Amino acid sequence: MNALKKTLGLAWMVLGPLAMTFLFIQAIDKIGLTHTSIERTNTILQWSIILFIFFPICLGLMIFGFYAWKGEYEKLPENSEEI
Repeated sequence: MNALKKTLGLAWMVLGPLAMTFLFIQAIDKIGLTHTSIERTNTILQWSIILFIFFPICLGLMIFGFYAWKGEYEKLPENSEEI
């Protein structure tokens, strides 16, 4: 089980930057497809909100993966007295 946690930790550390890159590329692509200035303004606003929400989620995924990879979750408490 601990090997699975470490493997998934590496996967999460890789998935975080990949997701950020994918979102950023999609934002540039969708903004570039707009024709008028009103559409461009609305698209920029929408994608800035999307990026503002999902970048911290991706960073948290990377941090969680780092802790899993380092083995911080190998010994989990079984009851409240062990905390």
